[in-house]
Amino acid sequence: MGTYFDTFYNSFGGAGNYLWKLMSHFMLNGRISGFYLLIIFSLLVWGLELWFPWRKNQKIFRKDFWQDGFYMFFNFYFFNLLLYAALTNVVYRGMVDVLKPLGYKGGHLIDLSGIQWFLQLVIFFFIADFVQWLIHNLLHRVPILWKFHKVHHSVKEMGFSAHLRYHFLETFVYQTIKYISLSMIFGFHLENAYYPYAFTVIIGHLNHANLGWDYGPLKYFFNNPKMHIWHHSKELPKSHPKGMNFGISLSCWDYIFGTSHVPKDGRDIELGFPNDENYPETFVGQVIKPFQKEEES
Repeated sequence: MGTYFDTFYNSFGGAGNYLWKLMSHFMLNGRISGFYLLIIFSLLVWGLELWFPWRKNQKIFRKDFWQDGFYMFFNFYFFNLLLYAALTNVVYRGMVDVLKPLGYKGGHLIDLSGIQWFLQLVIFFFIADFVQWLIHNLLHRVPILWKFHKVHHSVKEMGFSAHLRYHFLETFVYQTIKYISLSMIFGFHLENAYYPYAFTVIIGHLNHANLGWDYGPLKYFFNNPKMHIWHHSKELPKSHPKGMNFGISLSCWDYIFGTSHVPKDGRDIELGFPNDENYPETFVGQVIKPFQKEEES
């Protein structure tokens, strides 16, 4: 057990040092620090919301604006980089130990790390997005996972920062499976994912923004605000009782696998989920809620 504790301790320290570098340096390794990139993208998309508002009666500081801003930084940096990075290395070490009797000695099973850098990033992006589409389906279909995912669906007014409003334990589901598939199986170097990461962030911000865009013919390939708002619809159609439009950055998976649903302009549809009237509105309340027994409706 001491070995696992050492792994956690060393990883936590390394992640803490990296977070400090992100916050204390605007430029890092010749690129804008991910910390400031998130701030820049947020300000840009918020500016678009103010300049081209889809729901014109929605306030500049919409409902839960500041709380979602807190979620954004807590989930994406403080929890993700510090605690999760350390726990990921512990889980990875444990999986290697478990698989050793089967002949696995660490490393990747399929080596794609030697291909051309740009092509590797494209493949990384497509595989990562498809894996996340699958996981997003699970979050809606597995009852225990849905209890945690409800935090994201508790948003009542859409805006860019709703993108990162989610229960921090979702990170274990999303990132663990993505990490295993991309690193252990395919051998991608995740530290080279800066550009796919940046693209995913801005697409996610746009999907949740108060913007009435669908990108024309590209809507069948890229997720977009007009499509994603239906994913947050409180009323689900009989054809999609577990939800629809699960795409993260790409909408093509939903069109390919029959989970797309954009019946009309969804600008004014009610958001949320059934019986959400008494769902906690505070950060602490939402963090605790999945662990509480649900009342019979």
